[in-house]
Amino acid sequence: MADTGLEVATRMAEAAGTWLDSLDPGQREVAVGPAPGLDGDAEAERTRWFYTPTDHGGLTFHEQRPAQHRMVMRLVASGLSEAGYTTVATVLGLENVLDRVEGFSVNWGRERTRDPGRYYLRVFGEPGGRRPWGWRFGGHHVSLNYLVVDGRVVATTPCFLGADPAAAPLLGGAALRPLGTAEDLARELVRSLRPELAARTLLLPRAPNDVVAGNSTTVEDRVVRRSELWRPGPHVPDRAGQSVTGLDGADQRALALTPTPGGVPGGELDAGQRELLRALLSTYLGRVPDGLSPLPRYDDPAALDAVHLAWAGSTAAGEPHYYRLQGPRLLIEWTNVHRGANHAHAVWRDPETDFGGDVLAAHHAAHHARQATTHRS
Repeated sequence: MADTGLEVATRMAEAAGTWLDSLDPGQREVAVGPAPGLDGDAEAERTRWFYTPTDHGGLTFHEQRPAQHRMVMRLVASGLSEAGYTTVATVLGLENVLDRVEGFSVNWGRERTRDPGRYYLRVFGEPGGRRPWGWRFGGHHVSLNYLVVDGRVVATTPCFLGADPAAAPLLGGAALRPLGTAEDLARELVRSLRPELAARTLLLPRAPNDVVAGNSTTVEDRVVRRSELWRPGPHVPDRAGQSVTGLDGADQRALALTPTPGGVPGGELDAGQRELLRALLSTYLGRVPDGLSPLPRYDDPAALDAVHLAWAGSTAAGEPHYYRLQGPRLLIEWTNVHRGANHAHAVWRDPETDFGGDVLAAHHAAHHARQATTHRS
């Protein structure tokens, strides 16, 4: 039987509380943020997220003892399925692989640039109880965001994973591909379409440089700039004012995130293609424990019918490409373009309740209503 959101929240609270209890005052000052609420500045920080190797906000592994590292990973594991946790742990370790790929030579003025110790954890509020609290874990190619309200996990997105390199050799001729299935299933699905559907699925012959929504707080039809991917500081990328996609004009409009999805809906796919679509969804929605995953929603044929598949770039293996799955309460984006199409980004979002903002607002409205009723009585 799958865990419920209540059971997962209990494990999260225990893990977060144990970690917080281990911190000294200086560590705690960096590690703890304001409780989730309606305050503009505090919420702006809680909902600010990154997937680049920038300052994500919080306490890094470097600022902690090894025993505390283990506590961090216990909290991370509480919000992930077994496969999700293994994938996240692998992505952290890829920093060492990427360092070798780049000849151990990239220097951004830090003691180490490709750094598996530069991942950040911050807890917002006080874990446990009925009051809202949340946590964020992130660093290069990882961003996990959770909100707990009334003792239940109510938000698990944005949830970003990347891999650079996307494929690396292992002994015996095998390859390490942490996100490989999410690429292979999508390509198999698109290449299985009859010509008319394939033509409608292709939004653009070239792939964008990055996911269209970037690290925006809310999913909307706007151009995200490269500078937004980095917290202001000593390292901001070249061409900071350029869009993250590297596109402009008609090309940018072709990939715009509009309320009416582009591409082909699941309702026009045959039975085998629908099975591939659901399997592809599982590579994203299966990142979190069963009790938190919306994957069972797509057991309903009508829900799967409403998921639109769109593609940009080549469908040949090893060539730059992008795809999107979009429907009610769903946006999934994938891109693999850079480093010879060996650098993948894969993000799952819920445009209606990323960061749990709607649930949080309802909670506070109900709380204030109860307070007003008590005051009148």
